Amino acid sequence: MSLDVYLVVDEPVAQEGGSGIFVRQNGQTVEISRAEWDEKFPDREPYIAPLPPRESPEVFEANITHSLNDMAGEAGIYECLWRPDEIGITKAAELIDPLRAGIALMKSDPPRFEKHNPTNGWGSYEVFVPWLERYLAACEEYPEATIRVRR
Repeated sequence: MSLDVYLVVDEPVAQEGGSGIFVRQNGQTVEISRAEWDEKFPDREPYIAPLPPRESPEVFEANITHSLNDMAGEAGIYECLWRPDEIGITKAAELIDPLRAGIALMKSDPPRFEKHNPTNGWGSYEVFVPWLERYLAACEEYPEATIRVRR
């Protein structure tokens, strides 16, 4: 199970295509380059789902394992991430301050949050903080975007 987050704008935005090579890694789905694939799996051919350049109202999407929800709770950002609709958060701008505060708290005391690393190995503090930073950067870039989550 994962949390999928999306930022959606009113007018479609031109977006670059990607490698089309997706892997599940440390509790999240990530796109990697062909060179990264060849390094990790030298004797295997990847399944490629090419993403041609396109226009889309989705300007950001990311997912992360549900196994990190306790860590998010400890940082005070569980509701902002998993249940923004239930606390009245609809726009990316409304996530900026809570995400900044949560990230700062997590970085100020890593052991406090590392103790919430899932025992099943899906996700970790080392994966979650950069994920949060990418989400924050997207919120800052598109503050008027509407937040959508799938949990």
